[in-house]
Amino acid sequence: MELTPRTAAVVGGGIGGLATALHLRSGGWSVDVFERACALPATGTALGLWPAALAALDTLGVGARIRDLSRPQTSGAFLRPDGSRIAALDVAALQRRTGDTVRLISRPELLTVLYEANGGAVAFGRPVDDIRQLEDAYDVVIAADGLNSAARRTLFGPRHRARYAGASSWRGTVGGDTGAVTETWGEGLRFGITPTTGGRTNWFACAVAPDGQREPGREVAALRARFGHWHAGVRRVLEQLTEPEVLRRDLYYLDPPLPSYVRGRTALIGDAAHAMTPDLGRGACEALVDAVVLARALRASSEVAAALRTYDAERRAVTRRLVRTARLMNRMAHAQRLTGLRNAAMRAAVTLGGPPS
Repeated sequence: MELTPRTAAVVGGGIGGLATALHLRSGGWSVDVFERACALPATGTALGLWPAALAALDTLGVGARIRDLSRPQTSGAFLRPDGSRIAALDVAALQRRTGDTVRLISRPELLTVLYEANGGAVAFGRPVDDIRQLEDAYDVVIAADGLNSAARRTLFGPRHRARYAGASSWRGTVGGDTGAVTETWGEGLRFGITPTTGGRTNWFACAVAPDGQREPGREVAALRARFGHWHAGVRRVLEQLTEPEVLRRDLYYLDPPLPSYVRGRTALIGDAAHAMTPDLGRGACEALVDAVVLARALRASSEVAAALRTYDAERRAVTRRLVRTARLMNRMAHAQRLTGLRNAAMRAAVTLGGPPS
């Protein structure tokens, strides 16, 4: 007698949603993925995949493919605007400790690998406005609908929402290979540069600014006014910028934190559960780990409720710590006074060890 497969609905076809669907499908589950957008994104900036995220990708069976497409981070440093060093990252120590290193890949490349591994089985152009409507039709529902999660609002109310972190960001890529990862900190300003695939350079900039402030048609000019007197590495990026290629977004984090990542037979993962500022470079990584932990628990248990409790117990405390750490890092990076003390504290933190791998 053939058993009827258990069923899951995944709301959100991003990194966490696709990873969850892939792991459940490989365990014999029938999975429907609902994605609001009409297609995968064609453009996007670089992601850093930490060892725990690479281990999650190995579990999903796509780790080797990601390693082929990505490139290792071989160095890293925090700099002052004149180019002098605040602190250097000990990349070799991370590799000795974990057996792996951070690898850099563009978001579209990672999404494409996960999408193809799922056999392209995603329902694009299918928003889910009330996630509760899915619970009667599926054994479990996974909300992976991002920073402004409609599922989170429906299940936990508007109090738990994305809050403005006090800084705006600009992102993009330019031609040429920088070869090194640097983040330069000034007074309420910072500028990050990383290599990415295809021989290009990924960059981001942040500045303390009012929520929603924009300078249409003048974002490049605004960046050059803020950062044009910084060191040569920053200036090389600024010289290549063109207005259409600059993406500007404000920085947000989830506050207050959710009391649980589970409500009924629905689980929240990734930014829907624990949106954090990008200061640790861990958002995509934690979504991948969430996906593997949740799907593994569901595959191992005959009771959905027990599996969801296991997921919540394993992931909520650690991700809440990361949200707090990222927020602290964000405040430090955008300090407008006492930057000498800020830099000394950052140097001590890097020397003593960074976040979990």
